[in-house]
Amino acid sequence: MDNSSFDRFGVMIDNSRNAVMNVDSVKKYIDLLKKVGCDFLMLYTEDTYEVNGRPYFGHHRGKYLKSELIELDAYAKSRGVELCPCIQTLAHLNALMRWPEFSKLADSGDTLCAGDEEVYRLIDDIFATLNECFTSKTVNIGMDEAENIGLGRYLREHGLENRMDILVRHLKRVAEIAAKYGFTLLMWGDMFYKLAGGPEDKADFDRKLSESIPENVNLIYWDYYSLEKEHYDLRILNYRKLRDDIWFAGGLWTWTGFTPHISYALKATEAAVKSCAEHNVKNVFMTLWGDNGGETSRFSVVPALFAAAEFARGNFDMDSIKEKFFKEFGIAFDDFMLAELPGTPNTDNLSINNPEKYMLYSDPFMGNLDALVKGDEAERFAACGKKLEKMIENKEYGNVFEVPYRICRVLELKYDLGVRTRKAYQSGDRETLSNLIPVYDETVKRIEEFYSALEKWWMAENKPHGFDVQDIRIGGLLMRMKHCRQRLAGYLGGSIGRIEELEDKELHPFCANDGGRGAVCYNSWGLSATCNVL
Repeated sequence: MDNSSFDRFGVMIDNSRNAVMNVDSVKKYIDLLKKVGCDFLMLYTEDTYEVNGRPYFGHHRGKYLKSELIELDAYAKSRGVELCPCIQTLAHLNALMRWPEFSKLADSGDTLCAGDEEVYRLIDDIFATLNECFTSKTVNIGMDEAENIGLGRYLREHGLENRMDILVRHLKRVAEIAAKYGFTLLMWGDMFYKLAGGPEDKADFDRKLSESIPENVNLIYWDYYSLEKEHYDLRILNYRKLRDDIWFAGGLWTWTGFTPHISYALKATEAAVKSCAEHNVKNVFMTLWGDNGGETSRFSVVPALFAAAEFARGNFDMDSIKEKFFKEFGIAFDDFMLAELPGTPNTDNLSINNPEKYMLYSDPFMGNLDALVKGDEAERFAACGKKLEKMIENKEYGNVFEVPYRICRVLELKYDLGVRTRKAYQSGDRETLSNLIPVYDETVKRIEEFYSALEKWWMAENKPHGFDVQDIRIGGLLMRMKHCRQRLAGYLGGSIGRIEELEDKELHPFCANDGGRGAVCYNSWGLSATCNVL
């Protein structure tokens, strides 16, 4: 990267939470990286890539075929961008475990059973495939958040063992297989701290542990959460007790619903990049995760990506960055920032909240999230929609803005619909209930418009696989809204004597732990939609 403090600087894109970017979109992102001056793209694929001799690996998940990976690798190379595979060789393989061929390899949950020779035959097949598809000899092997290691089948077969020892032995086997194909490995570093029982700024390690990490393995310090440089300073120094040549992964905050959190990403990235530069961390990338459905466009964080690339060059002057951004994209930086507005409260854009998701799915009769409603949110979403409407005409990025615009249109009516319905029912206000019937009808219409916008964006950016989940979620929402409207009409017409759900008392929501009311971050569709068992 020209004029950068770093050897590599780029992004990692999550292609494992249903939204697998199609080949054309990945090429478009490679062009975007080149445009802003980045030189590195990591494709995160848990099971969404073809593996030699393993037809069930990524079956029905929109996996990248070998031919597609080879095509993307060649395109990236032609643009001066290194395309790096990012896989999992221990945990985070829950989608894979549905197939008997792989579930028999599990320790417990989503975690492979260390020490099982069949596991290492699978990993060998994986590396053999990667060797055919990528010119980069760097592979991220994952191994993060493997809290179940040694606690399931391994425990039953081998008894209780030191779990750090299990992790290190497994890492050595994976590193040996990778070395056979000439790969240097990256590994998310969190498990060393979790198994040592200490926080990442304080946990101490025996020198023997550092010496036990294979030479062809470098650790990644990943951290998306802090806005303070000192936070990163401490953890970088502590990571270097294990490995001197560590990598750093930050976050551009695409994983909490339908909209990004660009303001937060800017502040966190600025602090992290300054710390990495000061401590001579040479390889840095920003993650674009897609937790709970991959619902946010990766192109929605173009301002954060552009700013991050400028930070990497040592430019932290936001006025200068905004001026350069307009020259490059023909869109005002602050206008593009509107993409985050539905998930960002009026007065605090440095908190992570996602009311645009959980209140979209919150049930108007069950009301399990209605205690979060303050009373002014509907007006806020109406104002937000008006600001976003002007952006959907943009030729290049209109799809990015139409989805949040349509959500605003829905929540302008739906956000407090459950509160209004329950209040009117419990007070016996039949006139207000009658007036709410057309509100339910209009809400259904707007949800259908939102669905159309989401489908249009998804099919433009992603493979069609995974959208079935959106069909299930939004289809269920539509049917539920229609059913509630039908029961309300039945109650008013006398065919239903009472609506039992509306007689339940409103309680403090399970997803808020501050004792108060207001927006929170809650990214589970299933737990937002119902208190019952899915």
